[in-house]
Amino acid sequence: MNWLFRTLRTSIGKKLMMAVTGLCFICFLIVHLIGNLTIYGGKDLFISYVEHLHALGPIITVAEWGLLTLALIHVATGLTLFYQNLRARPLRYKTSKWAGGRSIGSATMPYTGVLILGFVILHLFNFHFVDKENASIFQIITTAFANPAYVIIYVAAIVVVAIHVSHGFWSLFQTIGANHPKYMPIVQTLGLLVSLVFGIGFGLIPVYISIMV
Repeated sequence: MNWLFRTLRTSIGKKLMMAVTGLCFICFLIVHLIGNLTIYGGKDLFISYVEHLHALGPIITVAEWGLLTLALIHVATGLTLFYQNLRARPLRYKTSKWAGGRSIGSATMPYTGVLILGFVILHLFNFHFVDKENASIFQIITTAFANPAYVIIYVAAIVVVAIHVSHGFWSLFQTIGANHPKYMPIVQTLGLLVSLVFGIGFGLIPVYISIMV
C-alpha cells in the first residue's frame, strides 16, 4: 500500500485522482440528466421516477456518501495542483494564457470548479435538505423555478458546468494515457458534444418549468 500512497502524493498521482473522480462525476451527470428528463413527461412520471429512486434506500445513501467523498477528493486535489502550479510559476507568463491552443475550459478549470462546488451546495439546500413531508419534490422544484432569479442562477451554473466538462472530458483521457494523435481530436470533439448535452439538457429544464408554472 505504501507505493500507492507514494504515487498519490506525486503530481501524476494527483492528476490520476482528478481523472478517476472526474469520470465518476461525468457518469453521475449522465444518469442524473436521464432521470431529470422525466420532468417533460409530467408530474406523475417525475414523481414515479423519484419514488423508484428513493425505494433503493441504503443504496442511495451509500451512493450519496460516495459522491460526497469523490467531490472532496476532486476539489481538494484540484486546488492542491493549482497551488503547486502557482508556486512553481510565481511570475505570470508574458505571453497570452490563450496561446498554444488553450481553451476557455482549460484556462478556467480551477475557477469553474470552485463555482460548481458553490452551486452544488446551493442546489442541495434547495432540493435535498428541505422539508419533504409537507410538499412533494415536484412542488419544491416548481416553486424554486417559479423564481426568475433562481432560474438565471441555475442556467448560469450549468453553463459553467459545461465549460468545465468541455476540457475535463478529454483531459481525463489524456491523463490515463489515451493520448494518441489519431484519436485525441475525436475525444476532444466528443468532450465538446458531452458538454453541450449537459448544458442544453440541464439548462432547459428550469426554463421549461418556469414557463409551465
